[in-house]
Amino acid sequence: MKIKKRLGLILANTILIIASLSVLLPILWVIRTSIANRLIAYKIPPVWIFTPTLDNFRMIFETYPFQDYFLNSLIISTAASLVALLIGSLAAYSIARFRTGDPALRLSMLSTQMLPPIALVIPIFLIMNVIKLWDSMTGLVLAYLSFNLPYTVWILISFFQGIPVEMEEAAMIDGCSRFQSLIRIVFPVALPGLLSAGVYNFILNWNEFLFALILTGRNTRTLPVAISSLWTQQGVNIGAVSAATVITILPVILLTFVIQKFLVRNLTFGSVK
Repeated sequence: MKIKKRLGLILANTILIIASLSVLLPILWVIRTSIANRLIAYKIPPVWIFTPTLDNFRMIFETYPFQDYFLNSLIISTAASLVALLIGSLAAYSIARFRTGDPALRLSMLSTQMLPPIALVIPIFLIMNVIKLWDSMTGLVLAYLSFNLPYTVWILISFFQGIPVEMEEAAMIDGCSRFQSLIRIVFPVALPGLLSAGVYNFILNWNEFLFALILTGRNTRTLPVAISSLWTQQGVNIGAVSAATVITILPVILLTFVIQKFLVRNLTFGSVK
């Protein structure tokens, strides 16, 4: 019995290691290529021991305005996430507490996600062109809201349903209005869910490529679109592409670690607040 248990543990660990390596190895390869010079980056078989260089990072900031693209992505992703949280939390609370729209509304929210994004690109482009929001951050934020807001509402409904109604009733007995109980009681308790939905929105917005490619111009270009512009007719500078990729994934990794600690703390003490 012990042998079977040990073999099962070894098999499970082996599967987990292989699955982890399938995700980590491409990222490690990109990081390795980003600090290699052009000769080493293209060399086959690859060279593993070399002197690191930051020339690729220096080039993307000097030759291409990647600092502007980074700022564009940060502003658009943050704005779209905050607006989605503001509207989505109120809508989810209304559905959870007052059964607004009943199951038909929830089904209709999910039905908006059934169409592939490529089917919506041309209509959204035409609409943005008519209302003069093409090549603007506002237009891209509105486009992101159109397909991220239903997900936000759907995620938050379960969090609000898990909060006992008695907590709000006790607050209203003590003199709070419905809105005050929502701000002072419900939102602090539901903070882990709000943070989860916010991080999910931010990552979707940060990585989105298709709508950013169609709805942005040179001045409002985001990081994923900027990386694709490094593929030219003269070839691909793999070192510059890898450096830009590292710049793109670094904020998401940092955000994940920061929010993870905050989420654990709030899951433990949220009900006490």
